Amino acid sequence: KPQEKPKDSGKVTITKTFDFAGEEVRVTKEVDSNSKEAKSFLKQQEKLQSAAPASLPTVSGVKRPSGMSSLLGKIGAKKQKMSTLEKSKLDWENFKEEEGIVEELAIHNRGKDGYIERKAFLERVDHRQFEIERDIRLSRMKP
Repeated sequence: KPQEKPKDSGKVTITKTFDFAGEEVRVTKEVDSNSKEAKSFLKQQEKLQSAAPASLPTVSGVKRPSGMSSLLGKIGAKKQKMSTLEKSKLDWENFKEEEGIVEELAIHNRGKDGYIERKAFLERVDHRQFEIERDIRLSRMKP
């Protein structure tokens, strides 16, 4: 079940539980309390808390639900499944935070050594080469 822990700094910590390869994986994310995600999470928590007292049986003649099936229904609630790509992304993000290499990777990818920068450079060179060859072909055809 998702849990939230409000802090003084205006942040909300959201913990979600996923099922990945038969194991329980907990994802904790800290978001700003004014964000859309935090507001929807808090609404969901309020619904769960307001539904919980209403579902408790009272002694005044209301029949209690069958014990074992009720408990198994609550315990065996389906967890959201996590794909392999989501798990890999989560592991990579955790690794970057643990090793403290987030800023280093951002700087490296921004510079001339970055993969995206190299690909863009090669595409520009290829396009220029194509234009030069096209101009040569067109100049030969006109006479």
